[in-house]
Amino acid sequence: MSSSRESAGSGLLVAAFVALVMLAPPARAQEAREIVITYKGKQFQPPQVSAPANTPLRLRVKNLDAQPMEFESTSLRVEKVVTGNGEGTINVRPLAPGSYEFFDDFNNSSRGKLNVQ
Repeated sequence: MSSSRESAGSGLLVAAFVALVMLAPPARAQEAREIVITYKGKQFQPPQVSAPANTPLRLRVKNLDAQPMEFESTSLRVEKVVTGNGEGTINVRPLAPGSYEFFDDFNNSSRGKLNVQ
């Protein structure tokens, strides 16, 4: 008989654990850090930006020129065309510490850098 009581007790423990897990609040996704970069006169302002490591990022690129530009970064694995006098948002995964270069693919001399620490 003790084995059926032990089974019943184990079943109750499992049921209690499952109930606690289901009642627990869901894990919150880490809030993205927003960084605003403007593009004017075919130059990024500021030309270098910093961000914390292991944090998701939201880059908001404001193109103040009349012509479109393409924000691109091989190391970040992103590219986004931003219309003239427009704005674009780029979501970036959490990054390891390092330096990540970005540029305007329509004007390769326009370059900037994201420093992650």
